[in-house]
Amino acid sequence: MSPYTRRSIFKIIGAASLLSIFDSKILLAASDSPPIPANVMNSEAALKRLMDGNKRYASGKSNLRNFSQTRAALTKGQNPFASILSCADSRVSPELCFDEGRGDLFVNRLAGNYVSPDILASIEYGAAVLNAPIIMVLGHTECGAVKAAIKADKDNVDFPGHIQVITTSLQGAVKAGKKDGGDLLSATTVANIKINVAMLKDSTPLLRKLVEDKKLKVVGGLYHLDTGTVELVA
Repeated sequence: MSPYTRRSIFKIIGAASLLSIFDSKILLAASDSPPIPANVMNSEAALKRLMDGNKRYASGKSNLRNFSQTRAALTKGQNPFASILSCADSRVSPELCFDEGRGDLFVNRLAGNYVSPDILASIEYGAAVLNAPIIMVLGHTECGAVKAAIKADKDNVDFPGHIQVITTSLQGAVKAGKKDGGDLLSATTVANIKINVAMLKDSTPLLRKLVEDKKLKVVGGLYHLDTGTVELVA
């Protein structure tokens, strides 16, 4: 059984609102005079910008960027327009696959792109303090973490060190993938994305309220290693 069930995550993080930790002046500073004005937008515009950027990337038409142009502005703060929960796989780089620059994406990465307590706290910060209007859970094809979780389930394998934590945390997705039928790797990968999208949407005390107030959108994307395209699956 996963050491980080939905209930345990909510208990750990939901005991006290993170908003009480941040002084109101800090919250205002995150939204007043943003270093990148073009990043202030609603969730629908943010999703369109992500997908348009991915189209450019997949077609080999990514924008040329001069990072020195934003360096001075970003020393004063950040206002990313999207948060990404991505796998740590070296073949997946959110800034590249969405054709974005520094300061545009608030990226949280770990193998298997699943919600852990630390990741949840970071994502809450991106939504509640940095005001990013969209979160994308970004899985990918041929995911090694998902393959390991399937192997652990099928062959009752125990992996060394803390790697077992990852495979255990993904067992719910493996079970869901089995129910879907078809290719188990593909089904488990998509199930994992959907499970974590649902978890973030229902996460108290911060994210669920933002979603209910239509200030935040949570979506799921599948990055295809062979084409570079991101497919919306949730």
